[in-house]
Amino acid sequence: MENLMLIIRLRGSAGSPWFIEEALETLRLKRVFNAMVYPDSSSLRGMLIKVQPYVTWGEVSEEGLSNLLKRLNPKGKSMEEALKSLGASDLDSLRVSILEGKLAFHKLDEEFKLPLTLHPPRGGFKGSVKKPFKDEGEFGYRGQKINELLKRMV
Repeated sequence: MENLMLIIRLRGSAGSPWFIEEALETLRLKRVFNAMVYPDSSSLRGMLIKVQPYVTWGEVSEEGLSNLLKRLNPKGKSMEEALKSLGASDLDSLRVSILEGKLAFHKLDEEFKLPLTLHPPRGGFKGSVKKPFKDEGEFGYRGQKINELLKRMV
């Protein structure tokens, strides 16, 4: 099982430099509270360091991934048809194939509408979105604690 990184955009584009916006578009995070899942790699880590003040990220758990998959909307098809075209019988088999690395979440855009749009967190953010997570803020790397935030945003 490879590490899957959940990335959530926290801040808008007002006043941000062009290269930050370009990197966020490459990650397909064009709006606030958009979320994507990518396999962990050194190139991804470099982009995340670049856009760190605008996003938060961490390793998504199996439960978190299943919560995200429930929010998938198929493109012009029923959910059963979209899953069948990917070779999955239900969302659990899709989750297993993503966790095993047979399918990549960010490449499901032929069948589903990506990126996922999340709600603002219930109860609000616990810190400022202008401070890093390690300094009691919200942006930046948060490891497994991304699943707690995801639970409040789904």
